[in-house]
Amino acid sequence: MDWIKEHIIISAVIVAVVIFLVTILVLNISGPEKHIQKPLKHLYGVADTQFMHELGTLLGPPVLDGNSIEDLQNGDEIFPAMLAAIRAARHTITFETYIYWSGEIGKDFREALVERAKAGVKVHVLLDWVGSQKMDGDTIPALRKAGVEVEQYHPLHWYSLARMNNRTHRKLLVIDGRVGFTGGVGIADQWRGDAQNPDYWRDSHYRVEGPAVAQIQAAFVDNWMKTSGRVLQGKGYFPPLQPVGDRRAQMFISSPRAGGDSMQLMYLLALTAAERTIDLSAAYFVPDDFTRAAIIAAIARGVRVRVIVPGKHIDTVVVGKASRETWGELLKVGAEIHVFQPTMFHCKMLVVDGQLVSVGSTNFDNRSFRLNDEANLNVYDRPFAEKMTGIFEADMKRSKQMTFEEWQDRPWHERLMEKLAAMFASQL
Repeated sequence: MDWIKEHIIISAVIVAVVIFLVTILVLNISGPEKHIQKPLKHLYGVADTQFMHELGTLLGPPVLDGNSIEDLQNGDEIFPAMLAAIRAARHTITFETYIYWSGEIGKDFREALVERAKAGVKVHVLLDWVGSQKMDGDTIPALRKAGVEVEQYHPLHWYSLARMNNRTHRKLLVIDGRVGFTGGVGIADQWRGDAQNPDYWRDSHYRVEGPAVAQIQAAFVDNWMKTSGRVLQGKGYFPPLQPVGDRRAQMFISSPRAGGDSMQLMYLLALTAAERTIDLSAAYFVPDDFTRAAIIAAIARGVRVRVIVPGKHIDTVVVGKASRETWGELLKVGAEIHVFQPTMFHCKMLVVDGQLVSVGSTNFDNRSFRLNDEANLNVYDRPFAEKMTGIFEADMKRSKQMTFEEWQDRPWHERLMEKLAAMFASQL
């Protein structure tokens, strides 16, 4: 009889473990209570003041005048600018990133942050726990020993298992509350160079001065407070900011905790407002049915749609396959899809009607729209949009355009793998 009791106990334990794991899985894959359920109507263009008014009141902070925004292309421009700003810090540094891996550039950032902390600058670093798993083991101890405050976003603990699928994907750096950086770059050697071969990725980042920097700082403090329980205050973090340029901008953030559909809604409002052109650089392009419908509706209004996506050089193969599964109906109605050839394409940029530019950490997929914490800089400026369109078209020249006929002629085994990958689209 003892063996029967033992068998019952073991079975009960197994059942309890399975129930626990299933519960954790459900909690991680379930998003906000409701998603957007009805198509948006085209009521105005992106140049209409009503569009900016709604984005600044319905979804995010106000659009602010007086900003200077400089684009930085690839690691050869991005990393020297970021490191120079860190080394010039006099009061505070706040730094949030998803990817921080081992390598030379990781050492450069560690040394720069350590030097400033030892010089008396208040340095705060927020790392995503998942994204920093490949970091050198001595980096965090070295930072903390120098006086850097380091926090990790949603580290693995029994009491945080239900939040494991929510990562901070934001890329934010603010120096003295006056100079901000945001974009798509991670702290890893893959982002060095000039996208000259498959070893060096193609990406963009942006240096900001002016009133919008306070919004970038607020985006950092949002997650710093939730992670550490500490609020950053004072002129070292939020100094008075005078106009330094003529560009209107807004730092837009999203998080599942604050309504997981807000970033997708921002994109949908922009797509729905488009009247002439939509240019989209998308490192991970897995639009859901609702978003594809918005693109198709724009094409039906006469909008030209061009999309650049990664090709064979992609760091997440399943995302590439799930992406390709969605191309058919877009190509059929006239969307242009251009496949970047030289290396991994990691850019994230939307340009609408030569007026609105949205750049930052957000990918065009469900993970960015509903699961991750994201941050995008929205810029309302024709000269800036014109320059970004030029950069987009330069990337197009390094890409191969996919036709609907080519998409249809994919081998059966590729189609099968793509359909299997698309089954996981809600988590990609």
